[in-house]
Amino acid sequence: MAGHNGSKINQLLKRWPRGTVAVNSWLEKHGIYRQLIDQYQKTAWLQRIGTGAFTHLNDKVDWSGGLYTIQNQLKLAIHAGGKTALQMQGYAHFLPMGKGTTVSLFGDPGTKLPTWFRNHNWEIHIRYKTTNLFTQGLEMGLTKMEIGAYSIQLSAPERAIMEVLYLVPQEESYEEARLLMEGLTTLRPRLVLTLLEACRSIKVKRLFMFLAEACYHPWISKLNLSKVNFGKGKRVIVQGGRLNPKYEIIVPEDNYGNKDSGETT
Repeated sequence: MAGHNGSKINQLLKRWPRGTVAVNSWLEKHGIYRQLIDQYQKTAWLQRIGTGAFTHLNDKVDWSGGLYTIQNQLKLAIHAGGKTALQMQGYAHFLPMGKGTTVSLFGDPGTKLPTWFRNHNWEIHIRYKTTNLFTQGLEMGLTKMEIGAYSIQLSAPERAIMEVLYLVPQEESYEEARLLMEGLTTLRPRLVLTLLEACRSIKVKRLFMFLAEACYHPWISKLNLSKVNFGKGKRVIVQGGRLNPKYEIIVPEDNYGNKDSGETT
């Protein structure tokens, strides 16, 4: 029996990347049931980090290892996005990383973070938003990133900046969004256009184009915006700013030549 159990744990370790979490349902799928889980905890193979969630004993697991499990074991439509995705791909060098920072996760409406993930101390702040920002679902504009022995799904830069703009001004500042846009000199026009056409937020589409044009990014010239619905009526990004007449958004007076291009609110 001991040899059989030893064989099972060896097989399990081959399928379970270091630095990630294993949940009950996944363990049971691989023949590791509750009684065996209890035995492995006693014999120093497993360590419980929350209800129905385990790590290798003494393994160092951060939030990305938890997200791997959410995506690959629980099959939940949740990904790293917004500023976090830009940061991880090298587009936000001025943003702090490490303990105490905020990690932005996005999910499908109605999709909840697992309790073990919410309650565990990852030493960072998790900000989780559910949104139907795009009509064609959460898979559009996503990419994968290798992190040691595993990979996670996150927003490509084209989608990530739109997720940042979605949170302006309530949870992200206009100024920081503008700084992030300045660094996005190599966005892919085809993906940008696909996302703009599928984006449900009039505010996001207008603000995206306004900031991109203000930064004079070369990829703008390759966008055919004829099928993008920019809606009607003004949108207020900040109170007390000026109206940009082209996109009908009220933005701060800045150095992008907008001081004389609109009306005072």
